[in-house]
Amino acid sequence: MISEEHEALRTTVAQFAREVVAPVIAEHYANHTFPYEVVRQMGKLGLFGLPFPAEYGGMDGDYLALCVAIEELARVDSSVAITLEAAVSLGAMPIFRFGSAEQKETWLPRLLSGEALAAFGLTEPGFGSDAAGMRTRAVLDSERDEWVINGSKAFITNSGTEITALIAVAAVTGPDHEISTILVPAGTPGLTVAPGYDKVGWCASDTHELHFDDVRVPAANLLGTRGRGYAQFLQILDEGRVAIAALATGLAQGCVDESVRYARQREAFGRPIGDFQAIQFKIADMEVRAHTARLAYLDAAGQVDRGMPVKRAAAVAKLYASEAAVANAREATQVHGGYGFMNETPVARFWRDAKILEIGEGTSEIQRIVIARDLGL
Repeated sequence: MISEEHEALRTTVAQFAREVVAPVIAEHYANHTFPYEVVRQMGKLGLFGLPFPAEYGGMDGDYLALCVAIEELARVDSSVAITLEAAVSLGAMPIFRFGSAEQKETWLPRLLSGEALAAFGLTEPGFGSDAAGMRTRAVLDSERDEWVINGSKAFITNSGTEITALIAVAAVTGPDHEISTILVPAGTPGLTVAPGYDKVGWCASDTHELHFDDVRVPAANLLGTRGRGYAQFLQILDEGRVAIAALATGLAQGCVDESVRYARQREAFGRPIGDFQAIQFKIADMEVRAHTARLAYLDAAGQVDRGMPVKRAAAVAKLYASEAAVANAREATQVHGGYGFMNETPVARFWRDAKILEIGEGTSEIQRIVIARDLGL
């Protein structure tokens, strides 16, 4: 349920998105540059600390607050929204959920202030949906009390910025494909950050392939319990899918906003195109999708905050919202006609940004598998 505090947050972030993000994001997007000045201001607003307790520098908020903020950012731009989503749900959250007291005290204050970013190294070249088939390995050197990591990770968000502080790396650590998670600080010898990808969308977010060649970190950098890495990242992905659903909802709603604005201004046959029923119905359907997607992620976020199992609700929200975003981006481009095909328009960015939402943090096919299995099929 949306409280007065959540609505106040929504208003604040919406104003920030309009006044701070919107004027600069097109240039960052075109140049494939990371918006450090925007991220700094997001940190000052407390957005990176929203769902964390004050004892670590957080805002004492909840997961719903994070999702509301992500939606409002994505309503204007998805690159900024995914930077926040990945930094919190994939970066700081694993440390908060599973870290030792020392790990929390060491890393969380910087991450929650936005002064530093953390990344989650899960996906590998050749192993996307089949995450359990990962080949990155970490061997414990007992004599030196260190983990020695070798392997590669692909498509890792926030992994190569100037303020990236660490990567949580999922790796095989024992027989029977035992998987654990290990914290690797940025700049550790043997860690190579490849050049950024030339992406179709999310062009102002930071994404890299990572290579680990005899990377050594202390044994104490193990995150949580050895052998529980697979279970840990499944929980993190469940929560992250709720946040991705909020991002997708923001994009879907942004498509409605831009289409309504354009339909009121653009004239054809002597009157605004918004007077024509064909356009009205198209935009009405877009609003239905955005509204329904919002209901789905609000329900799932509420379950996270109540400590309930969220696997099915997260999959439903992520599946529906991501497909709604893709549909709305397609229709918004159609409403805008030739102008919608020009990169200078927001809907062109929305169109380019939408497709990855059906892929990242679990494809639509994976979400359908999750839902079906949870139904007992």
